[in-house]
Amino acid sequence: MSGFLPDQPGAEVRVSPNFGPRRDRPRPDMIVLHYTGMASGAGAEAWLCDPASEVSSHYLVHEDGRIIQMVRESDRAWHAGKSSWFGHTDINSCSVGIEIVNPGHSLGYKAFPKRQVDAVIELCSGIVDRYSIPAARVLAHSDVAPGRKIDPGEKFPWKALFAAGVGHLVPAAPIVPGAALKTGDTGSDVEALQSMLALYGYGVEISGAYDRQTEIVVGAFQRHFRRRRVDGVADNSTIRTLERLLASVKAAAIKQSR
Repeated sequence: MSGFLPDQPGAEVRVSPNFGPRRDRPRPDMIVLHYTGMASGAGAEAWLCDPASEVSSHYLVHEDGRIIQMVRESDRAWHAGKSSWFGHTDINSCSVGIEIVNPGHSLGYKAFPKRQVDAVIELCSGIVDRYSIPAARVLAHSDVAPGRKIDPGEKFPWKALFAAGVGHLVPAAPIVPGAALKTGDTGSDVEALQSMLALYGYGVEISGAYDRQTEIVVGAFQRHFRRRRVDGVADNSTIRTLERLLASVKAAAIKQSR
């Protein structure tokens, strides 16, 4: 079925009725990556195109590398749900959503095949080039909806994307024994952690209290940037990795301004 020319060369088109106009931005400035979390790619594709589901995505990437476009990039797909980044809560209006076929944690979470990852890289590279999307705004669903969503999960190969020039990553600091911030802690160190998370974009209240929401956001951060251990505890490795990310963003901004 056709209905528009694909924005991404080589993509197939299967139109979803589940979309609308972008509400406050004429063009996207973010990519959000998901996994489908369903038993089959065919089932996920059908669900994203079913008017009864009231969900969609701009793209679906099958395990064999086929790319299906369901919503035009100029339109607002319904993929992010309740979410936020830098305080902006209509993520659907500022993003391109990409669903990646994988059964997810509840149905036998598995590694993403290389041909699928290669297709995701090619697709993301095209979107980044079309809209000059900053590296730090290629995000996981779990980043913009921490706690509510955990996809594409800790098995997603962010390192492969980064090596191909897609997304933002730094080497994760090694995990070593030592003191850590955790639920129930309070004080200036907790406030500093929350401030750094918020400065990167995460939705967390800067209260100085390591509450459940802080634990959830730390876990989301780890799932993307420090995947070796995802436990919601801000150990030295987590904090150092976050500091490296922020320093990298600052250095990139300085370089761009010259």
